[in-house]
Amino acid sequence: MNTGATTCNTVIKTATNCFPKSIPEDTRPKKEQPFYHLLAENDSSYYVAYVSEQNLETDPTGAPVDHPEVIAMFGELNDGQYRLDVQMN
Repeated sequence: MNTGATTCNTVIKTATNCFPKSIPEDTRPKKEQPFYHLLAENDSSYYVAYVSEQNLETDPTGAPVDHPEVIAMFGELNDGQYRLDVQMN
């Protein structure tokens, strides 16, 4: 049965994450940078991704984020900003 869990058997382990060997070495995220949990979406679902800082981009629209976990974590958009509404650690 496939549970959807990812193992590090077919990936390269680093201090911060596991990278699939299919990612060419010259394009793999550098491990000496911050990584973030990102509330993300695609055409069919919402999900949480683990993203390196080098792959983050600013959203210039200022529009509210349409992800079901945003309100629980941050509350409503206020003056163009979300404020952390829960303690993370």
